[in-house]
Amino acid sequence: MDTSLNLPAAATVEETLTSPSIEDPFKKKKVTSSVVDVQNPTNTPTFGSRLLTDEEKVFEHNAWDHVEWGPEQEATALESIERQLQDPVPEQDKERYNGDPASFWDAFYSQHNENFFKDRAWLAQEFPELAACTLPEAGPKVVVEVGCGAGNTMFPVLNNNKNPDLKVIGCDFSKEAVRVVRESPYFDPKHAGAEVWDLAEPSGALPVGVEPGSVNIIVLVFVLSALAPSQWEHARRNIRTMLKPGGLVLFRDYGRYDMTQLRFKKNRLLDSNFYIRGDGTRVYFFTNDEVEGILGGEGMVVEQNARSLSRLGYMLDHCLRSHTSMLSHR
Repeated sequence: MDTSLNLPAAATVEETLTSPSIEDPFKKKKVTSSVVDVQNPTNTPTFGSRLLTDEEKVFEHNAWDHVEWGPEQEATALESIERQLQDPVPEQDKERYNGDPASFWDAFYSQHNENFFKDRAWLAQEFPELAACTLPEAGPKVVVEVGCGAGNTMFPVLNNNKNPDLKVIGCDFSKEAVRVVRESPYFDPKHAGAEVWDLAEPSGALPVGVEPGSVNIIVLVFVLSALAPSQWEHARRNIRTMLKPGGLVLFRDYGRYDMTQLRFKKNRLLDSNFYIRGDGTRVYFFTNDEVEGILGGEGMVVEQNARSLSRLGYMLDHCLRSHTSMLSHR
């Protein structure tokens, strides 16, 4: 597993953080994710720079970045949703999927172990705040990755860490995911922890080792979408309980009308914009307004809410890069 933060070629964490755009990440709010100056010949990364300028070359990539939807594409998306509404998950099967969702993730990680989500190449580019926590002068920092899966956010952070006072705690409601993290050769108990914990825990109990108001950064990457909408309020409360004043929530998840959503066939729709995959795991597809509604307000300020678009017949940027939100607790 590649556990680096995938910084630009020949750049160290320190060098990257001294650039003006990363030194003050809120100086210029992003409105799209992963934007690079594609007119600058010194830029080597292609991530975020696949711009379709010639319709004849549409098949040269499997996705294109920053493509605007038109009325025709939106109508096509709505037609797909309408077909799904005609054949939802049968009522007798809904309880099986909603009754014990963690069991499906246990089965998933038992099969895939650490071979899933090997690399998040966008991590340092989208969330430089994580890299800042690893600097030797950063001071005491607590980062909690909720829905840590196989550890593919926490391990790159730990691998680049030079901060003797950094603690990274990974949490997942799948006991198999936590086992994978704890057994990984990249797991360093000096700076890391891993606990079984449900983001939507209704009792309000926090992960072992996490005190109320103690967390500098909470990472939510493709985790809120695994919850039913009825669980969002519990998740919001638990997030706010953990976060210290001035702390950040770094969020990324699936966006409405992602091609993954539009490709679902019959008997996959659990509820509005909420689906069941073939392996039994659940996934919701958000709008920007929903993200702000769930995580914003009541002392939480949305510092950045960006959407990245791409094209394989006009879709949100693959199934991974639709929303990137940073919220601060004031």
